[in-house]
Amino acid sequence: MPNLAQVDPLTPQLSNEQVIERLQADRMVEGPQHASEDYIKALTRTLIVSADTELISAPSYLGAAADAPDTSSYMSVISIVQDELGHAHIAYRMLRDLGVDVDELVYGRSPGEFKYPYAFDVPLESWPEMIVANAFYDRAGFVLLSDVFDHTSYVPWKRALVKVDREETFHLRHGERWIAKLARDEDWHRRIQAAMDWMFVLTLEWFGLPDDLKKHGGQLSYGLKGQTNDQLRQTWMSATVPFAEKHDFDVPAHLDEESGEYVIDCAFPMAFDPEKKEWDHGKGEVSWDDVIDRWRAKGPANERFVTSLQRGHAALAGAA
Repeated sequence: MPNLAQVDPLTPQLSNEQVIERLQADRMVEGPQHASEDYIKALTRTLIVSADTELISAPSYLGAAADAPDTSSYMSVISIVQDELGHAHIAYRMLRDLGVDVDELVYGRSPGEFKYPYAFDVPLESWPEMIVANAFYDRAGFVLLSDVFDHTSYVPWKRALVKVDREETFHLRHGERWIAKLARDEDWHRRIQAAMDWMFVLTLEWFGLPDDLKKHGGQLSYGLKGQTNDQLRQTWMSATVPFAEKHDFDVPAHLDEESGEYVIDCAFPMAFDPEKKEWDHGKGEVSWDDVIDRWRAKGPANERFVTSLQRGHAALAGAA
């Protein structure tokens, strides 16, 4: 048995079988010395998606903040942007601790190589879209990260998420409070409904492929998360649908009383026009292969958002 104090902390020391045995004995993973190569690969893949998602939300929200109704509202969004950048830093720091070249990851990749939900590739251009993003997108992030916090076997991430969880709660409540406030006004209600019409289904996509098509099983088998994609989708709808109905907004989902599960009332998945921000209801359901092709092609804001995040680093490198 090696002396772990003398082992390179970036070198996985266990086999996959030993990791599974460790987890079954309710022993968690503090670092690579308690992990296998496959565990680290699954963890790295998951952290990259989390970090990229937090990072790309910053330019997305910043653009919509320009339509804030007053200075106080604008500053609230700026505070949210600051939080999101902090969350990204936490995830990238953990990746650095796993031996990942984070500078190359953030500044060396092309825009198309970043990994985050497609929804952030569709620019937010109004205050209604901003607050619906808080209520829908940040709720999705909260659902995903709360599941990680509750179930993850990787202790450093669990500790870090205590702060992240509290701040994501503020973000989603910011959106919900504004929606509740403006819903009483007919014109605001109409504009918020228009945002929900395209953003609700995009957020359903946020949770990824349905369980029968899920490709990476390591997240569950290694205890990096607790719920499946479809279960997470249900958790999100269980909070979002009642909230929308409470304020007289129409969303394409309802609770089936007999099964106790939420049913999606439109074709899903469905073709989407990101320029018009419209779903093709007439075409009906498309294949997940079609959706994956759209995800891989990225949306209209991808290059602009990523370039804005990399621009300062590129300028400093050029001046050196």
